[in-house]
Amino acid sequence: MSTTNMATSGNYWEDLRKQARQLENELDLKLVSFSKLCTSYSSIRDPQSRDLRSGSQDSMLVAMTTELEQLLTCLKSVNDKMAEYTNTPGASSRNTALMHTLQRHRDILQDYTQEFHKTKSNFSSLREREDLLGSVHRDIESYKNSSGVNNRRTELFLKEHEHLRSSDRLIDNAISIAMATKENITFQRGMLKSIQTRVTTLANNFPTINSLIQKINLRKRRDSLILGGVIGVCTILLLLYTFH
Repeated sequence: MSTTNMATSGNYWEDLRKQARQLENELDLKLVSFSKLCTSYSSIRDPQSRDLRSGSQDSMLVAMTTELEQLLTCLKSVNDKMAEYTNTPGASSRNTALMHTLQRHRDILQDYTQEFHKTKSNFSSLREREDLLGSVHRDIESYKNSSGVNNRRTELFLKEHEHLRSSDRLIDNAISIAMATKENITFQRGMLKSIQTRVTTLANNFPTINSLIQKINLRKRRDSLILGGVIGVCTILLLLYTFH
């Protein structure tokens, strides 16, 4: 009867891990799409094109934001269930490995949550800037139509506006490059997490390897302390020699 309960408990834990990985993969894809959609929204420069497309894009952004919030909520719920499982009596024999796995999933949830809120905040700032520039453009067009193109003040105002638009284009290009770099880093992070998962699984299955990895980490830390001490002593001696 105890063996049956352990098997059932183990299956429950594996089901939770599968759900967590599935939600993490889905969140990763959705966050990349969300970032691209925000970038494409800010890249619309023509006021008429912006007005035509803003309605459909607003609907897509609202829908994607809601979906990402639901996925984050579901992943948090799965993590909470995993935390409850680690406190059950049957899981005490594997508690160290379970807690390590749970902490890794919590870190992933935290990263995705921070990335979602950061992208959302950046998009809100971009949209406010786009709306402000659109308002300035409309004011200029209205003033130009009422006062005439040959008005000296209008010409100066238009030149200043063109200067602002040039600066805006440069900023948008820099933002696009930053977004592309972030997507590349996100992809590399996914690969590193996959490698880390495999290494962790291997270490949990083979305690000897896990012990060896811990010894290597301790030795690296010790070597770093020794090297830091040597560098500090050398720096002090060099300063003493320089000032004396």
